[in-house]
Amino acid sequence: MSRRHAVTAGCVLAITALTLTAAPVAAQSRTTGLQVVPLPRKPPPRFPPGVVEALQRDLKITAEQAQARLLNEARLAPIEARLRSRLGAHFGGSWFAGTIAQTLVVATTDPADLPQIIAAGAQGEVVRRSYAELVPIKRKLDQALPAPPRGGSVRYIDVKINKVVVLSPVPAETEKIIKAIGVDMTSVAVIFSTERPQPFGDVRGGDPYYIGATVRCSIGFSVTRGNQNGFVSAGHCGKAGEITTGVNRAALGAFQRSTFPVGDYAWVAVNANWTPRPVVRDGGSGNRDTVPVSGFRSAVEGASVCRSGSTTGWRCGIILQRDTSVIYPQGAVSGLTRAKVCAELGDSGGSFISVDQAQGVTSGGSGDCTSGGVTYFQPINKILTAYGLTLVTVAGDSPSPSAGATAPVLRTSSPAR
Repeated sequence: MSRRHAVTAGCVLAITALTLTAAPVAAQSRTTGLQVVPLPRKPPPRFPPGVVEALQRDLKITAEQAQARLLNEARLAPIEARLRSRLGAHFGGSWFAGTIAQTLVVATTDPADLPQIIAAGAQGEVVRRSYAELVPIKRKLDQALPAPPRGGSVRYIDVKINKVVVLSPVPAETEKIIKAIGVDMTSVAVIFSTERPQPFGDVRGGDPYYIGATVRCSIGFSVTRGNQNGFVSAGHCGKAGEITTGVNRAALGAFQRSTFPVGDYAWVAVNANWTPRPVVRDGGSGNRDTVPVSGFRSAVEGASVCRSGSTTGWRCGIILQRDTSVIYPQGAVSGLTRAKVCAELGDSGGSFISVDQAQGVTSGGSGDCTSGGVTYFQPINKILTAYGLTLVTVAGDSPSPSAGATAPVLRTSSPAR
């Protein structure tokens, strides 16, 4: 068992009422002579259409709770980024806790870091291993464990328990193999699971596109490479050189590069008849039912995230773990993000977005949207870096992924008629 304890700043992060609630007049006014002049009220934040409703449905919370969750995530994310940088090698992971993400938990290996964590407005937790120490342990398991079932089907770092987790249908056999390869079992948790992720092949998410006569996949986010427009999608959808058609079966473009397995990403160059738009469909009908994309800042674990897919539409949930390895029937894929969001066949390649920040493209998963499921997505940063692509913001600028947290993205639309 890991040695750990938590320290918090009391109820500093507890939210008992929406921050959208109007403050008393006395708190919003200043006195000028004998007159009381009201201060201008800050307009309430506007969330992308469909996000609040989808969170309400998929997380089984009220509309007020969904709005409070989004406000908390926006308020606490910059705090998490600053603390992650300050803690350096001591950083043990971070996550949102609570129904409305009212608590940001930041873990460290050094108790001396707790005062600055609390002062920043987060809850501090002391853990045995830093995140940097867990990464090579997971990498060793990825390299040494055999294929399912004995080697498990999913492996990830769980910062909440400060261990590398292996999901396996035969835990006793998997543990025996892990001990034999010399990994410290105190740093690993083998959990029984019948989960067998599969790519959501022959599918679409967001807007559909087609490869050949029968294969259908999903547009993720629009990109540019020099003067060439295109979009990113899942790598298992097609190989380099394969020709694609759009939603109306008109000529669209061709796959330029594709990676699968090991990773699951590709990019397609489109012809001049197709115009990129900085939006993701939210499952509604018509051109107005879209969510704008403003950047690609990675969301904190525990943050809300939504997925657009042609089979199951607009679905939302929370980010569970990053740097996850999944053993598909076609081979192992590493570096995926695990999310508690349902998906089904027909949703591959579609957009994962957190409020207005692109997160990645749908790879595969298990379960369905009737009984619930888990979905894995390929982070957008990896795709941009691997292929030298640029994402375009709604403002029209286009920082490269090396520029940091907020390069924007967009998605192709139907061709002009």
